[in-house]
Amino acid sequence: MEVVEEDIVIVGAGIAGLTTALGLHRLGIRSLVLESSQSLRATGFAFTTWTNAWRAMDAIGIGDSLRRQHKLLNGIVAASTISGLSTSEMSFKSKGSFGEHEVRCLRRKLLLEALEKELPIGTIKYSSKVVSIEESGCFKLLHVADGSVLRTKVLIGCDGVNSAVAKWLGFNKAAFVGRSAIRGHAVFKGSHGFGPTFLQFSGNDKEEVEENPAKMKEFVLSKLGKVPDQVRAVVEITELDDIICSPLRFRHPWDLLWGNISKGSVCVAGDAFHPMTPDIGQVREAKKDEYKRIEMGLKKFARERRWRGFELISTAYMVGFMQQSDGVVMNFLRDKIFAAFLAGLLLKRADFDCGKLCIS
Repeated sequence: MEVVEEDIVIVGAGIAGLTTALGLHRLGIRSLVLESSQSLRATGFAFTTWTNAWRAMDAIGIGDSLRRQHKLLNGIVAASTISGLSTSEMSFKSKGSFGEHEVRCLRRKLLLEALEKELPIGTIKYSSKVVSIEESGCFKLLHVADGSVLRTKVLIGCDGVNSAVAKWLGFNKAAFVGRSAIRGHAVFKGSHGFGPTFLQFSGNDKEEVEENPAKMKEFVLSKLGKVPDQVRAVVEITELDDIICSPLRFRHPWDLLWGNISKGSVCVAGDAFHPMTPDIGQVREAKKDEYKRIEMGLKKFARERRWRGFELISTAYMVGFMQQSDGVVMNFLRDKIFAAFLAGLLLKRADFDCGKLCIS
């Protein structure tokens, strides 16, 4: 069987995979992205992008084009579905350690399309599911579902929570946190009336959710409690095809501290990391030297991301726990004491600068 050689292979054409490929392309380094689906996967609708994300998008040259399509958010308002009252408000216009904050709601599909557009044709190979990985000296052999085999010097796993690369590195399977997220996308023909503000409503529930769009919509409406009519209208006008439910999974923080984020010339990024190869003897020795330089680079990446990933996972779990917990005492603490703290924590974690792309 013919083995195709590639210098760098990235598994997964999601946000992490395409961002990594584009960052390498900006430095003049070619990579191949393997994607299991038949086309660009745009699962999901939109998400909030914080200051650190926009700095990363600026670093790879797509920030300005996306800014023109997405409005800047002015602040966050937290409210209780139990009392119907606002529990805290905070402006996004305050300055962080690296300048002013920038928060926008970004459509996932537009982000993926912007990344794909900037990559050279042929960078992404679709319908290419990696089924197994094996070592071959300083190289890695990737066996694809269609029977093809690729040999690569560098392997970067950006293949999500069920990552084949993370499994090869020895990571445990991402754990279910005991909660699910229902997401929807409502389209307004005119103004929705909220203004450029991030609204957050906290309540509690322990019921099972049926993965039927009509049932999910009914479930959300029944749990809205004391919210303004215009908030309820957002759910009511959401089409059933624009509602999805997914279980929330995460990687235990200690897995990041003690696990192998990188091993040799293999590493993971994105959700795969944080649920975010001879003619003469001298050629062989030169490849070994190259392999060592690659290994050192990935180890440096792992050191930098280990504690950042630990911090993000721990914070996300704590915030989610606080928002979902019930009981009189917990409701009081969340709505009266911790609301402003939790809102501020979002800005604090976003106050991070990835730096500029450079070759050292």
